Amino acid sequence: MIRRLTIDRALADHRLLGAALGDISLWGTWLVVLKAAFGLQLDERERPIFASIAGNRAPPASRVRELWAVVGRRGGKSRMAALIAVFLAVFVKYRLAPGEKGMVLVLAASMEQARVVFDYALAFLQTSPVLRQEIADATTSEIRLRNGVVIAVHSNSFRSIRGRTLLGCVFDEVSFWRDDTTATPDTETYTAVLPSLATTDGMLIGISSPYRKAGLLHAKHKNHFAVAGDDVLVVQGSSKTFNLSLTDATIAAQRLADPTAAASEWDAEFRADLVGFLDDLTIERAVDRARPLELKPQPHPAFYRAFVDPAGGAPGGDAYSICIAHKEDERYIVDVVRGRHGPFDPVEVTREYAALCREYRVNAVIGDLYSHQWVQQAWRDCGVTYTPSDLSASMLYLEALPLFSRGVVSLPDHAPLLRELRLLERIPGRVGKDQVTHPRNCHDDLANVTCGCLRTLADYLGFDTSYEWANGPRNEDGSDPGNWMALRTQMYLLSGGSVKLW
Repeated sequence: MIRRLTIDRALADHRLLGAALGDISLWGTWLVVLKAAFGLQLDERERPIFASIAGNRAPPASRVRELWAVVGRRGGKSRMAALIAVFLAVFVKYRLAPGEKGMVLVLAASMEQARVVFDYALAFLQTSPVLRQEIADATTSEIRLRNGVVIAVHSNSFRSIRGRTLLGCVFDEVSFWRDDTTATPDTETYTAVLPSLATTDGMLIGISSPYRKAGLLHAKHKNHFAVAGDDVLVVQGSSKTFNLSLTDATIAAQRLADPTAAASEWDAEFRADLVGFLDDLTIERAVDRARPLELKPQPHPAFYRAFVDPAGGAPGGDAYSICIAHKEDERYIVDVVRGRHGPFDPVEVTREYAALCREYRVNAVIGDLYSHQWVQQAWRDCGVTYTPSDLSASMLYLEALPLFSRGVVSLPDHAPLLRELRLLERIPGRVGKDQVTHPRNCHDDLANVTCGCLRTLADYLGFDTSYEWANGPRNEDGSDPGNWMALRTQMYLLSGGSVKLW
C-alpha cells in the first residue's frame, strides 16, 4: 500500500517518482510550481522563483482547482504531464462508489504526442522499485493500477470524456489541439471535462507552449495570470527557466533557424504576429442557416463561376475541393462547396466535378496553382477549360476579405468550411504585404475554393456580374448576335479594368 505523500517528497525520493526524474536540481522551477499548485508552503528560496513565473502573485493557500503552465519548447512539459498523472493516480486518495472506476486522463494534441506522454508515465512507474508493484496491467494507451485507478492517455476528443469519472485531467500542448469537426476543440473539451471532475474534486492541468492570442490557454492566461485569491493558477516561463539542462548554444541555434517563432517557442510568449483572418461575428453574419446545404441551379439570369483546388488523392492529404457561386443583386451567394478526402482517383473526381459544373452551366473553371500537369488535361477531357489562378491562396483570401467586410457574402451552414475559415491566420508582412494561411497540421481546401470563387466572381468584368453583362444578348437559338464579346472587352478596358481570359 502506497503511503499518501506530498508531491515534493514523492519527487525527491529516488525510490518513487525521483527514480525516473533524475537530478531534481534541474527541475527546480517545476518543483516550485507543483508545490504551489498543491497548496504546499514555499521556502525563502522558492518564493522569488514563484513570483517570477506567476506575475508576482501570492502563492495559493490551498490546492488549486486548475493549473495552467505556459512553457517554452523542450521545457519538460510532456514529462511533467506524465508525472502529475502518476502522482494523482497513486498518491491521492479518492472516495468512489462501489464498482465506480476512477480515471486520470491525459489528453494530447495527437496520438503520436499521446504515446510520448504514455511512455513517460509508464517509465515513472516501472523505474521505481516501489511503484512498479502498483501496475496491474498496461495496454498501448492505458495503465491499470492495483488500487483500481486507470491512467489513460489519448488524443483530445470531447466525445470520449462524457460518462467517465475523472480524478484528474491533463491537457498536454493544448494550444495546438486540432479537430476535424470544430474550430475550438480546446474549449469544447474543457466544457466536457468539468462535470467529470466535479464529483471527485479532481484537478485540471493545462501544459503547453503558447501560440497565437486566442483559444483556451490564452483566455486562462488573460483572466488569471498574476491574479491571486482564486483557485486557478497560471504560470509562464521560458524553456530554460523550466529545464536547466538546456544550453544557451542549443537555444541560440534554434532562434537562428526560426527567429519569427522563437519568442513563442523558447520564451513562452504568445505570438503577436498571428491574428485571426476572419472574426466570428463576420463569419456568422455571412452564414444563411435557413437555406439548404446546396442550392439547386437557377434558370437565367443566374450566372455561375467555379473554383477548384485539385489534389492527388493520397490518404491524409489535401481534399480535392470545388466551390460554385453566383451573384444575385448585391449578394455573392455560395451555392455548392464540396471536398473529397483521400484515398480517391483524382481523374474520377474530376469527372464528377465536371458533371456538377455542367449542371450550373459552367464550362470553364479557375484552379489553385497546383503543379501537376494532369489537372488541365483531365478537365479538358471532360469538356471543361481549366485555368490556373493568377493569385496565390493567400492573395485570394485577402481579395475576398472586402466582400466579407461589406457583409455581401452568403454561405451555407457548412461546418467544415466554417471551421477552416475560423482557423485562418493573418501574418503581417514586414514590407506591408500580409500573408494568410492555415495553422500547422490543418487544411484550408474548402476555405481556399470558397474565397477563390468569390474573388473570381467579383473580379469577372468588374463589379457588375449580372447575367446580361457577363453573357450579353443572345438570339433565340442561343447564338451570339454580333461581336458582343469584343464590345464588352473594349468597354471594360476603357473603364480601366484588365481582362483575364478563361
